[in-house]
Amino acid sequence: MVILGIDPGSRATGYGIVESRGGRLRPIAYGVVRPPAGSGFLERLPHLEAAIDALLDRHAPEGVAIEDVFQARNSRAALLLGHARGVILLPALRRSLPIATYAPRLVKKAVAGFGGAEKDQVRRMVRLLLNLPREPLALDASDALAVAICHAHASTLMPAPIRHPGTSLRGLPPRIPPA
Repeated sequence: MVILGIDPGSRATGYGIVESRGGRLRPIAYGVVRPPAGSGFLERLPHLEAAIDALLDRHAPEGVAIEDVFQARNSRAALLLGHARGVILLPALRRSLPIATYAPRLVKKAVAGFGGAEKDQVRRMVRLLLNLPREPLALDASDALAVAICHAHASTLMPAPIRHPGTSLRGLPPRIPPA
């Protein structure tokens, strides 16, 4: 199974594509989507959607896993992250791909063994689990890879998602290319 893991953000969205076959994990692609510096919040949203759309076209994952919104002290920040998260998920929804969400503490526990692990601990474990080279690895990318790893582990434990009648999103309008 090929999984796209996403660490959502409006200024930096981490992505990690992992293949899980026979209990083995193989990294396919990872990185960070950064909208143009200085762009306003609403200007960043189409950039995020187009980048995720291109990743889905290029790698054709069978599922998407995204980190859930953390408990933010600032409700405005949580609201903005929710908007960005919705835009990021839209290309997967248009393709009717299964989407799973995971709490940050669950992702950390699945990868590092402790739900309160620091970001650098998660990055070190991601490097180890995926046998990544010692080249620089952005925290947003390692977090996204961790989400994909968490989903790969959870997918082996859970039955396939149930599709309820009437929940298909195939009727969504196609993506409108930017002018």
